[in-house]
Amino acid sequence: MENQGNIVRLAKPVKKGLMRLLFSRFFVFGILLIAQVALMFAVYFWFADQLPVLLEIQWVFAFAMIIYLFNCSMDSSAKLTWMLIISILPPLGAALLLWTQANIGHRKTTELAKEQMDKTTDILKQSDDIFRQVEHDGSGTDDLSKYLSRSGCFPLYGNTKVTFFELGEYKFKAMLEQLEKAEKFIFMEYFIVEEGYMWGRILDVLTRKAKEGVDVRVMYDGMCEMSTLPADYWKLLNAHGIQAKAFSPIVPVVSSHYNYRDHRKILVIDGKVAFNGGVNLADEYINEKERFGHWKDTAVMLEGEAVRSFTLMFLQMWNIGKSEPDYEKWLSAPCDPPEDASGYVLPYGDCPLDEYKAGEAVYIDVLYRATEYVHIMTPYLILDGELLNALTFAAQRGVDVKIILPGIPDKKVAYALAKTHYKELHDAGVKLYEYTPGFVHAKVFVSDDTKAIVGTINLDYRSLYHHFECATYMYKADCIPDIEKDFQNTLAACREVTSESIKNEKFYYKFVGPLAKMISPLM
Repeated sequence: MENQGNIVRLAKPVKKGLMRLLFSRFFVFGILLIAQVALMFAVYFWFADQLPVLLEIQWVFAFAMIIYLFNCSMDSSAKLTWMLIISILPPLGAALLLWTQANIGHRKTTELAKEQMDKTTDILKQSDDIFRQVEHDGSGTDDLSKYLSRSGCFPLYGNTKVTFFELGEYKFKAMLEQLEKAEKFIFMEYFIVEEGYMWGRILDVLTRKAKEGVDVRVMYDGMCEMSTLPADYWKLLNAHGIQAKAFSPIVPVVSSHYNYRDHRKILVIDGKVAFNGGVNLADEYINEKERFGHWKDTAVMLEGEAVRSFTLMFLQMWNIGKSEPDYEKWLSAPCDPPEDASGYVLPYGDCPLDEYKAGEAVYIDVLYRATEYVHIMTPYLILDGELLNALTFAAQRGVDVKIILPGIPDKKVAYALAKTHYKELHDAGVKLYEYTPGFVHAKVFVSDDTKAIVGTINLDYRSLYHHFECATYMYKADCIPDIEKDFQNTLAACREVTSESIKNEKFYYKFVGPLAKMISPLM
């Protein structure tokens, strides 16, 4: 372990350049995956030439898959994409559809995840007193609570204070302060972990706390092993007393399970404090390193009873594959409610392996129930028909719908895709803005001065359909005016999208966007 000032490193710094690429796991895995895909195509074309009868059978098979598409519960945009693929490569496209629908590669993960969810269906009880306080008050919070109780174990809480952080660096400062107070356990679940100043400062605290006997657990998504961390990084953490694991590590086998990533950002300390939001554990998220101009992100800190839901969400993911996880030990940790707590808090998760689309459902519920305004910040805008209808319908009935997007994109193709929605949204009355100082990574909804959502869920297919996600729904919480104030402050640094700017958009975006839109559900 190296200590460079305040930065603790467990792995050697990654070298940059061509040699890094050629000898990286990403390059080797990429070559192996390409070889497997090439082999599939070669086998297909070889059989097509040698066995005309087989080709006719494949055409029948393709037609059967089209019938399947018309009758399955798949999102309509995804159906159109698959029909396009089948129309271009009928037999092969149909085979690819069958392969993805067969859950090859993640069927076992689905079974193990479902096992954990079933074990914890009723482990957190809904307080009848809290529920009665919002029942029939016209906000729809009671109905939303019922829905989220069906999709998972997500009670509605009072007795919870929520602090809003308008930048990643403010969350980082609060994280360090709270980590220093840890006495029993620290649970961390993050999509991205990258060695540098931010993670180094956190790691310094974690290693000290582990030596003091605190149960420290860190889980990161397996994609980190392809980009930001070495493959054995969890072993390096284990050597310093930190329990660690990578969720769904990448292996060089063509499989549909790579779609399902752990995009959550959760930190729980002693069952008393929890953090949630868009901020990962890498330097750009706190503007210690510049990648795409100024990085605008947000987060919330919970203190009180609602922390239990984030403890449960972490343990459900951590315990996938374990036969006898001890939930009560951690969920029974005392969490005295702060005296100044107000309003209601409903932390919730979204699992891509069940039939619920909780992330999208909550967003749509806010849009349909809004009477005055819905203000949104999101890094991506790749919409399905339901969400597009909800946005346009809200604006057309007089609700002030504003969306802040990045001014400097991190992914140009995704940015081009977002711009394909601009005209339809603008014509319906949705007001669009781009953050000129840089990149917006925040995932925020705030509505009517009474409701807000801060979490990890983007307005794109990846978040809404393919990722494990989480968020914090708030109703009448004291921090909601802070969230709206931050939206207005961010708005002041934005350029508005107009009919003229849409008309004069760069050729690249006009050309790439419509092409990418045809396969957007697969991106």
